[in-house]
Amino acid sequence: MKIMLAYDGSRNARLALAQTITMFRDLNPHLILVAVAENPRDITSGNEELFQQEVEELKQHIKEALAVCEGEAVTSESLMLEGDPRKMLLYATEKKFQPDMLVIARHSHEPDGGFIARSLTYFVDELDYMTFGSVSSFLARRVQCPLLILPSR
Repeated sequence: MKIMLAYDGSRNARLALAQTITMFRDLNPHLILVAVAENPRDITSGNEELFQQEVEELKQHIKEALAVCEGEAVTSESLMLEGDPRKMLLYATEKKFQPDMLVIARHSHEPDGGFIARSLTYFVDELDYMTFGSVSSFLARRVQCPLLILPSR
């Protein structure tokens, strides 16, 4: 079973990796970890430096996730893409790998805060959904393979 996991190294992405391994271990999954670095909106030197820093951090996160997979005796590989995460994940499922399932973590950038932080995050997420749409809602409408959206804890 080929399972693609959107992975950014966040707390929820790490939880999603652990949950995916636990849920599908008996099916001998082959995990494909996909990280997407968002291109800067303009090409100033400051933005380019931030972008390169993001790419290096994502590479490190992917390396750590691959080590987790190896430690759990789960076969895995990785893919680094650049661009809009929604479109790049869709591209990866349709053109690159055709996985049996795509797994993403909901609220990947949620702060590890208390009630007020969660309330603010919920409000911002609702505003974001009304204005732009989220990665999960975009993929739910377009992806051609089963989509598993794991909740934050």
